[in-house]
Amino acid sequence: MGDPTEALAPFAPYVIATAIIIFGVYAFIIRKKFANPVVIAMSGITAALVAVATSVIKITIPTTGGYLNFGDTMVMFTAMTFGPVIGAFAGGVGSALGDVIVGAPGWAPVTLVVKGLEGLAIGYLAKRLKGTGGLIVAGAVGGLIMVAGYFFFELYAFGFSIAYSEIPVNLLQAVTGIIVGTGLTTAIKRRYPELEDLV
Repeated sequence: MGDPTEALAPFAPYVIATAIIIFGVYAFIIRKKFANPVVIAMSGITAALVAVATSVIKITIPTTGGYLNFGDTMVMFTAMTFGPVIGAFAGGVGSALGDVIVGAPGWAPVTLVVKGLEGLAIGYLAKRLKGTGGLIVAGAVGGLIMVAGYFFFELYAFGFSIAYSEIPVNLLQAVTGIIVGTGLTTAIKRRYPELEDLV
């Protein structure tokens, strides 16, 4: 079996375009929520922020063609600060765009799903669990979704030993994301409490 990420690479632009269309349809369905232009603007801005954070530092992992990056810091920050809708869009689309930017488009479809679910879960829990402890729990759940999502894909694509060997790298990304995301969110919400009412 060849590298499945190579087989997925040609589909990456279509997957990302489909995700954007789905998000647009979803936004139309719940347009009362999206009547606030801040939500649309923040979805685009934070997706770009995640893409930049994902692509600015790239340490390639030769066994899978994946790479260590710090995009999770902005996925977690975005979801913790702006909730599940923006978190899912920025996490999925922004991270997938980051894959394309750094020349790993074969990972984009997988990333779109995994990081989208990560942002959704973190945003959902962060809205319901209060305080710094709640943000840490939300980040931990999202981090576990990310680690597990990539592990199961890599288990299918590359086998157990390679998938297992990448767990520490993904855990490092998750822990860094929790620390930075929680710290930034706490500081910004303390300084700008009105953010709670914007989205």
